[in-house]
Amino acid sequence: MSPPSFRRRPGLSASGPGGAGGLTLLLRLLALPLAAGTDCPCSEPALCRPIRHRPDFEVFVFDVGKKTWKFYDWSQITTVAVFGKYDSDLMCYAHSKGARVVLKGDVSLKDITDPTFRTSWIAQKVDLAKAQYMDGINIDIEQEVNCSSPEYDALTALVKETTDSFHHEIEGSQVTFDVAWSPKCIDGRCYNYTGIADACDFLFVMSYDEQSQIWSECIAAANAPYNQTLTGYNDYIKMGINSKKLVMGVPWYGYDYTCLNLSEDHVCTIAKVPFRGAPCSDAAGRQVPYKMIMKQINSSISGSQWDKYQQAPYYNYKDPDGHFHQVWYDNPRSISLKAAYMQNYGLRGIGMWNANCLDYSGDAAARQQTEEMWAALKPKL
Repeated sequence: MSPPSFRRRPGLSASGPGGAGGLTLLLRLLALPLAAGTDCPCSEPALCRPIRHRPDFEVFVFDVGKKTWKFYDWSQITTVAVFGKYDSDLMCYAHSKGARVVLKGDVSLKDITDPTFRTSWIAQKVDLAKAQYMDGINIDIEQEVNCSSPEYDALTALVKETTDSFHHEIEGSQVTFDVAWSPKCIDGRCYNYTGIADACDFLFVMSYDEQSQIWSECIAAANAPYNQTLTGYNDYIKMGINSKKLVMGVPWYGYDYTCLNLSEDHVCTIAKVPFRGAPCSDAAGRQVPYKMIMKQINSSISGSQWDKYQQAPYYNYKDPDGHFHQVWYDNPRSISLKAAYMQNYGLRGIGMWNANCLDYSGDAAARQQTEEMWAALKPKL
């Protein structure tokens, strides 16, 4: 891939580096000290400086590696959370597009009750971010917490101390925290949500895996049903969390369930796989990326079906052993409905888990499917 072109930073002359005053400003920019680290790996040293611009609308992208980032819709992206191997080419290119690149932050909750440990952990993350010329951290801790446990207050303290440290050490840096689709102790995660929201830049709401605890019938259902998803946001807002502190996460993957029985009206009974007290869960199925779903749907026995109540698509197929399966997923239609809510309620933005789930092969049909999924993130004006 050719090296990324230099992107004019906010504040430079609109006439560009060669315009009146532009050269002076560019020289001043290049004279600024680089972040801590070794040599800048980018073609332009300015690309190793942290992004300071704060967009009005956030498109938060999770990347798990494999170089597919080269084909993302960079006209939209504002933040890339690196959950795969660090790639300096990705950092340079993202910076050339004005997008932040942030670390993944995960740590045992038992350890963070020790203030000394928290300080050490945060310092290590700040040093790593500086060494890799990154712009912050996305804290992804999906562990159980009881409201009366020492971990409850320690987690809020960790988020606040991390935010304070990153903001002080890396100008323009961003600290975010991943939360479940609802604040109602999903999977035992009884966090101080208002305190955490106040302590960081914003929350990324993981509006997927919403069947992790199935308390009713053990049947296959949507990964992120529309009404249930919206109820989660309403509950966050009712708690007093500003809608501008919430970024909507949507799934670019679905669940493939083996049906113990598939009725004529498409009800798929699934095996009882308990999870954190619930008799059934989506653990009875397996996660499938959107690109695999699109390859399989044409050979399914049902074709794509639409559930009006859950506002989500699904299809049925029979495997070589004769077992029936039902696959629930999200597509541009279901995502667009949620994006419209996101706009109407003034949420900070949207994002997905994860950007690598699409087919970037260049095949004509795949290219259209991929473009439609990226386009669905844009609010319908």
